[in-house]
Amino acid sequence: MCYEIMCRIVAGMTTATVTGAPPRATRRPALDWRLRFGVLSLIWGFSFLLIKVGTEGYAPFQVTLGRLVFGTLVLAAAMTVRRERLPRGVRTWAHLAVAGFLLNALPFSLFAYAELTIPSTLAGICNATSPLWGMVLSVVALSEDRPTRVRVAGLGLGFLGVLTVLGAWQGFSGLDGRGTAMALLASLSYPIGWIYVRRTLAGAGYSHISLMGAQLLLATVQLAVVTSLSSGIPTHVDVLPLLAIAALGALGTGLALLLQYGLVAEVGPTTAQMVTYFIPVIATGAGVAVLGESLSWSTPVGAVIVLAGAALTQMRFPAPTPAGSSPSP
Repeated sequence: MCYEIMCRIVAGMTTATVTGAPPRATRRPALDWRLRFGVLSLIWGFSFLLIKVGTEGYAPFQVTLGRLVFGTLVLAAAMTVRRERLPRGVRTWAHLAVAGFLLNALPFSLFAYAELTIPSTLAGICNATSPLWGMVLSVVALSEDRPTRVRVAGLGLGFLGVLTVLGAWQGFSGLDGRGTAMALLASLSYPIGWIYVRRTLAGAGYSHISLMGAQLLLATVQLAVVTSLSSGIPTHVDVLPLLAIAALGALGTGLALLLQYGLVAEVGPTTAQMVTYFIPVIATGAGVAVLGESLSWSTPVGAVIVLAGAALTQMRFPAPTPAGSSPSP
């Protein structure tokens, strides 16, 4: 995901309060944030393996629909426990419908279709390009976000890493272009969605759980319609793929979002966004160790270059202090 943009939106949401709602006492999480950080990295890293297993028994749209159903149920349970209410207003729900499409329905479906023809390791690395797309889009769409030389260098380095992963010097031989394009398009959809959320829903006055619960619900409805028209109802039940889909939704979507928002609220967006750099590493290890996927030298080398470029695009430097001035106490 375009984690920098997302984390800063979440940070703003965690400080917002619903109008008229009584203040709530904050409770210290039972688990240390470092443990939750590691769990989140593992969950998202293994998500690409779970997608691959799910598509072995079900159509891509069915995998995505199941993922959204289980994820929505987890968010609904969390909302019930915390006594959260769904947002109100037609305009808010319209924006959430667009956000659900860009951040959930579209990228989840694209990754599911992509993994029909590409390994889960490649899908995980393509996902790591989101910060690169995010920088390009934020410069265009967000007037306050201006590039620096370091960030531009990171962008160039990141896309050089993508070409390395894809084996550009070999003419992309042995690579399924359609599946790879779908995975890259999915990674592009995330920053588009977060920029849209930032422009339309940031400061809406609702908690992040309330907004995310409604967003997942709307994405589920969208996929239910699409799946009924295209794939239909499964004619048989494959247990292992079904369990993979359930884990993908309950853990990789529902629980992961709760962990994500909790980390941003506790340690801030800068530290929380570091989870992005562990996801492709774990996805690659899981694909090779569990699924037996092959790995050429260019894949890990290119992945390291992509991550280095992504890290540079996230670097921010404080503005220089004018001469004769001193910082506020």
